[in-house]
Amino acid sequence: MHAEPHLPLPAELPLVDEPGGTDVDLKTQIIRFALTGGLSAIVDYGIYSLLLNLIGLPVSVAKSISFIAGTTTAYLINRRWTFQAPPSRARFIAVVGLYAITFAVQVGINAVLYHTLSDEWWRQPLAFVIAQGTATVINFIVQRVVIFKIR
Repeated sequence: MHAEPHLPLPAELPLVDEPGGTDVDLKTQIIRFALTGGLSAIVDYGIYSLLLNLIGLPVSVAKSISFIAGTTTAYLINRRWTFQAPPSRARFIAVVGLYAITFAVQVGINAVLYHTLSDEWWRQPLAFVIAQGTATVINFIVQRVVIFKIR
């Protein structure tokens, strides 16, 4: 009997909070934030497309639900991996406030562009990318400069 070869296990995020907060260098944070953002954007866009195109929800309702799913994914990964910050009630409240602002920015930009752009195949992804990109820049700056410095 011979042993079956097995594929290596995928890399996992750390399961233990490590001290450090914004002691993680900027380059590492940007790379991790971008990777986390990419994953979160896939969650966001996938749910948005499903709710908009298959379920038939209105644009802003579909985007609102997908935003919540995407930003929840992003926060959980960014807190542990990108910024390596321990749990904090004050930080969580600050993140909720930030996400409320970026929610309005993202859903608003998406709706305006979706209804303004030509009804072409690229309308939905272009509106999404511009809205997502704007919110991502706001999120990174505020999280790095303010939120993950909260102890």
